[in-house]
Amino acid sequence: MALVLTGFRAALGSIVILAAVAQAPFQCASEVDPDRRVYEDPSEALYALAERFKASGDRRAQVDTLRFLVERYPSSRFARMARQDLEELGEAGAPGGSAPGDGAR
Repeated sequence: MALVLTGFRAALGSIVILAAVAQAPFQCASEVDPDRRVYEDPSEALYALAERFKASGDRRAQVDTLRFLVERYPSSRFARMARQDLEELGEAGAPGGSAPGDGAR
């Protein structure tokens, strides 16, 4: 009887591990909490950084960050937003001009 119990425990342990591993892809496919997600690309992170500088009142750092974003990632949707922000801030000659897909500005 003890031999049967030992074999059963070993088989049950393998089944539990297999079930846990088999469910892993489904666990990873769940919706990501927006507050915990990682940035999709560096231009998004740079735009968020510029927004933090804006909130703290550091206009120079905000402008520098927006300019870097436009120069480094000119075709990003965040670069388009950064160009608009630079124009609103009165920063003449916002770098990069219009990128493909920006449309009329």
